[in-house]
Amino acid sequence: MPAKANTRTKKAASGRGDLVVVESPTKARTLERMLGAGYTVEASYGHIRDLPKSKLGIDTETFTPDYVVPDDSEKVARQLRKGAKAAARIWLATDLDREGEAIAWHVADVIAAPKDKLRRVTFHEITPEAIAEAFKRPREIDMDLVNAQQARRVVDRLVGYKLSPLLWKKIRYGLSAGRVQSVALRLIVDREREIKAFKAVEYWSIDALLQTALGEVFSAEVATHKGHKLHIGDAAAADRHRAALADAVYRVAKIERKETSRNPAPPFTTSTLQQEASRKLGFGLRRTMVLAQQLYEGVSLGEGPVGLITYMRTDSLHVAEGALRQAQAVLRREFGDGYALEKPRHYRTRSKGAQEAHEAIRPTDVSRTPAMVRKYLRPDQLKLYTLIWRRTLASQMPPARYEATRIDIEADGYVVRANGRRLLFDGYLRAYQEGTDEPEREVAPLPDVKEGEELKVVGIDANQHFTEPPPRFTEASLVKILEEHGIGRPSTYAPTVSTLIERKYVRREQRALVPEDVAFTVIDFLKEHFADIVDTGFTARIEEDLDRIARGETEWVPIVKAFFDPFIATVEEKSESVKKSDVTEEATDKTCPKCGRPVIIKLGRFGRFYSCTGFVRGKKGQPLPPGACDYSAPLEGEKGPQMEILEGEFCPECGKPLAKRMGRFGPFIGCTGYPECKYIKKTQVRTGVTCPQCGEGELLQRRGKWKSTFYGCERYPECKFTAKQLPTTERSPEPVGS
Repeated sequence: MPAKANTRTKKAASGRGDLVVVESPTKARTLERMLGAGYTVEASYGHIRDLPKSKLGIDTETFTPDYVVPDDSEKVARQLRKGAKAAARIWLATDLDREGEAIAWHVADVIAAPKDKLRRVTFHEITPEAIAEAFKRPREIDMDLVNAQQARRVVDRLVGYKLSPLLWKKIRYGLSAGRVQSVALRLIVDREREIKAFKAVEYWSIDALLQTALGEVFSAEVATHKGHKLHIGDAAAADRHRAALADAVYRVAKIERKETSRNPAPPFTTSTLQQEASRKLGFGLRRTMVLAQQLYEGVSLGEGPVGLITYMRTDSLHVAEGALRQAQAVLRREFGDGYALEKPRHYRTRSKGAQEAHEAIRPTDVSRTPAMVRKYLRPDQLKLYTLIWRRTLASQMPPARYEATRIDIEADGYVVRANGRRLLFDGYLRAYQEGTDEPEREVAPLPDVKEGEELKVVGIDANQHFTEPPPRFTEASLVKILEEHGIGRPSTYAPTVSTLIERKYVRREQRALVPEDVAFTVIDFLKEHFADIVDTGFTARIEEDLDRIARGETEWVPIVKAFFDPFIATVEEKSESVKKSDVTEEATDKTCPKCGRPVIIKLGRFGRFYSCTGFVRGKKGQPLPPGACDYSAPLEGEKGPQMEILEGEFCPECGKPLAKRMGRFGPFIGCTGYPECKYIKKTQVRTGVTCPQCGEGELLQRRGKWKSTFYGCERYPECKFTAKQLPTTERSPEPVGS
């Protein structure tokens, strides 16, 4: 623990000031400066109490959790008890969502302070005004929110601790299952199967390049022929239509002009921030949330730390009236009166469960432009702050206005159609344009023509196309579909995707999430035997039940019991009735080329492969046992380890190209001459996480002895902080598998 925490606790113990407890040391430093004398602010460092790691920790009859203080939190707990005993009042100022409420409840129980000394305060932004207002309106701990968090924690622990060992037994040791994780994995696997099963269909389009009497040239696409939509399936048909169109007379038959408008996207929620940061900045979900946490908890702007954005775990679209008025003033100053609205625009939150936080993500002070904070922020922090600032302003700007034009041109039984668009007023586009997963087609303005005007044909182009399969999920598109199905909540998206990657269920190929062989096997097993666990509707209904608990409409234990009783009965039954070979092996019509026995497809450590039914892995330098066979082979049409040749990088030992490959311990860069050349390039992976010891450097992932990985500060040797696991201010409140 940082030395500052000890100093503050001694200060609290020496007087009768107030103790304030928050989750993180960064938030503590920001809050202590704002509260001033009379307050000592301490950090609980996340959950000070949790379920034990070594056992289930839940009574499966009553579902009572057995909470413990982990060893690495004991020192924090002792210091908080000491500070609480000496304090006149204790303010629990953890985050305002269910997870923050639960942390406050755990802290209150651990320090065992009298109830009359406890005050619960929440705030959407860490600014002097918001903090002062919050401390004027303390309340008691909301047990409905606590119970909703407990229900989620208990259900997720039961799934993880009861279902994961079954996967170890029936498929492979080290696998995990989770309530949200498994549904997300099913979506990725189902999409991959769609892609593999997709059959491309050929089709053709024909474009005519036309010229007006004034010499202006534009393109139009053939739309209909003899009153029917034109479908061209092969090159021969395309040639026939192209020949007919080359000799046709083109005359303008109809012109339609209308004004259209396009409204701005609403301010950011957690989900949309993650999606846009992925599309526009290339940030992963975890990196986005770590940076957002830093901007929320406080950044030093010279005079001291201040929170730059509001709370970043939210699915609400509401923006405070004061911020809306401030946005209009900033718009007039930055862009002019024409870019401000007469009345602020309000957005209605669509999500049924949007109640954990009551504001969208916005700058705490909209007048604080990116240029003003540039020198105080790291490049990644500045990029994310700029994204939030521009999106907030754009949401309060007028629509963009266009003139859309459609021209229908008759050509001897064909109708050739041209669509154009002209921007009349850029409106919110002046500040921000929302990204899309698919590239948006550019629509150019059309020249002025008159009905009945004859046009000259300059050229006819026939273009071959093929229908395309649905794209693989990216982190952004996966979050989007999870939100659409009502699966998970703002705090679950990043840890869910991180778990899928860390457990090697999926890998990233550029930005796409590609499932490994084991993912198909696990999902097939769960779909056959635990259909509810991977059903989107069932998982969404659990989220709705959790929302009802949070609103105080139902008790949490009956909800957990209704889920657990049939679930555990299925686990116990499948543990006895399902054989491992039924799950991990698949019969083929092949015979072993070495011994003639049947060949099967097996799931191995590195994917699926052909194997003789008499396969025995021989020991180096020793003969096989009598009757054994060592035949195995990769599946047809499937590659071995993924390899990406790095352009312009060569091995310093043999001169062959270097390649990025996936190995047993994750991605690495090595020589393409392997196994003759075993050169591996030492790499350092940036994490986006600030060093908790010095508060300046960024943590890098490094490779240690015995090929293990660890995290160390980039300022080494000035700062010698290291850790086996990545420390992060991002909480992972709902475990997605154990």
